[in-house]
Amino acid sequence: MDTPRALTAVAHRGDPYRHRENTLGSLRSALERGADAVETDVRLTRDGVPVLLHDETLKRLWQQDRPLRSLSAEEVRGLTAGGVPTLAEALAATEGSRLMLDLPGGPGERAVRRVVDVVRECGARDRVYYTAGAAAMLAVRAADPAAEIAMTWTTAAPPRPALLAAVRPRWLNYRFGLVDRALAERVHRDGFLLSAWTPDTRRTMRRLRAAGVDSITTNRIDVLCALRDRGAAGVGSPLTPAAPR
Repeated sequence: MDTPRALTAVAHRGDPYRHRENTLGSLRSALERGADAVETDVRLTRDGVPVLLHDETLKRLWQQDRPLRSLSAEEVRGLTAGGVPTLAEALAATEGSRLMLDLPGGPGERAVRRVVDVVRECGARDRVYYTAGAAAMLAVRAADPAAEIAMTWTTAAPPRPALLAAVRPRWLNYRFGLVDRALAERVHRDGFLLSAWTPDTRRTMRRLRAAGVDSITTNRIDVLCALRDRGAAGVGSPLTPAAPR
C-alpha cells in the first residue's frame, strides 16, 4: 500500500459552522482547531480597501442589500458593526499562520495589485498564497513574481502548458468532484501540488486522501484535522511556503 502524502488542512472561510464566515472570530477558531491554513475571500471597497467578503453584496451575511463596490471601508464597518475585517486586520489577527487568499468576482489588475500591496505592506508575503482562476492569477504573478499561487482549474482537461508557464503555480486547485487518482498522478507528474475544495464529509475526505491530494479545503476543519491527525504517523509535515515554479 502506498504511504499517504502529507495533507495540508485548509479551513474554508474560517470555521463557518461555529462563527460567521470570513470574520476574525471564524479565522481564529479554525486555527485553534488545528488548521494549517485558512482560506478567505478578498474584495475591494469603493475606496480601494481590501476586506474579507465572498459575496458582491452584504445581504446574505449582514442583511444589508448594498453592493460592496458602492461602499467605503468606513461605511462597511458601520453597516456590519465592524464585522467585516480588512485584509490588514486579518493578517494581524493570524500572525504566524498561513492564509490562502481567494480573489472572487474576476478582479481587474488594479484590484489584484492593491491586495498584493497590502500583503507586502503587512510583511506577510512569506505566509500568504493566492487562489482564483487563471486571469486573476496572471495578475498576481505580474504584481509579485515571487508569489505562491494555487490556480483554480474547473475541468478535468489539463491547463495549457503556455498558461502554466506564465502563471507558474505551485498548486493546481480543483473542485473535489473532479479529483481521482489519475488526475492526482498527472498533476504530480507535471510537477505541481494538488489541492481540492470543498468536501465536508469524512467519506469524501478519505477518498481524496487515498487519491493522493496534498491539500483539502473544507468547511468542517475539525473533521479534516481529526482525519489528518489519525493518519499522520510516518507522514511528513504539512507543506510550507516555497519558491514558485
